[in-house]
Amino acid sequence: MSLQRTAAVVLRQYYLLRGSPARIPPLFAWVAIDITLWGFITRYLNSVSSAGFNFVPALLGAVLLWDFFIRVMQGVTTAFLEDVWSRNFLNFFATPLSIGEYIAGLILSSISTSAVGVTVMFVLASVVFGLSFLIYGALLGPFLLLLFVFGIALGVLACAIVLRLGPASEWFIWPIPALLSPFAGVFYPISVLPRWMQWISHAIAPAYVFEGMRAIVAHRAAPLADLAWSAALDLAWLALACWFFLRVYRQAVRTGLIARYSAETLS
Repeated sequence: MSLQRTAAVVLRQYYLLRGSPARIPPLFAWVAIDITLWGFITRYLNSVSSAGFNFVPALLGAVLLWDFFIRVMQGVTTAFLEDVWSRNFLNFFATPLSIGEYIAGLILSSISTSAVGVTVMFVLASVVFGLSFLIYGALLGPFLLLLFVFGIALGVLACAIVLRLGPASEWFIWPIPALLSPFAGVFYPISVLPRWMQWISHAIAPAYVFEGMRAIVAHRAAPLADLAWSAALDLAWLALACWFFLRVYRQAVRTGLIARYSAETLS
């Protein structure tokens, strides 16, 4: 794998941002609105709650982690769709660029763009709404890492779906985080879900992250064994996503679909 060719994919995204300032506000504007909205909701809940429970680390922290996951996933898919929208995807593979280098470039692009969003979220949540990240202790890093890897996996999987079904199928991938959120238990324990939903929850890493976060906020011991299982699930999902993308790409090359790739391609 050539780091120079991988960096070229990232450099293209940088030039897109530099050449079009209108692309920069979406990197942080929506997450800022989300954190602001939920910040005031948690303040209101704290004011009307008589139990003395602090909703800020439980709810606002959950929103921050979930928004971070969404930023990571969309960082991968948006970078890929930029190439699709500009009809530039085929041009990449007229060069010596390998599929592994291209995926690595998408991941690095996601790291750089999601870093902007998570920085804004951390500043707003801590400075404006008083969220102390010390409450999560040393597990905050693993929480973010587990969500990051799962976001990368879903982003690569979503890119493979668009590559297989055509650009018109991009509308299938934007709702993915919303569809997953009930199973992830962002705001409630997994135990309240029906049994069939719990089975799905146990197969995705974010469910264990948010269960662990709630355990820490409630001053219980963090479920380290569950977090280790979450890490194993992350690696399995990432391997599956990369395998699926590679399989779809090879099929597109073998059948000639990649040469006909356009906004009207559906099969």
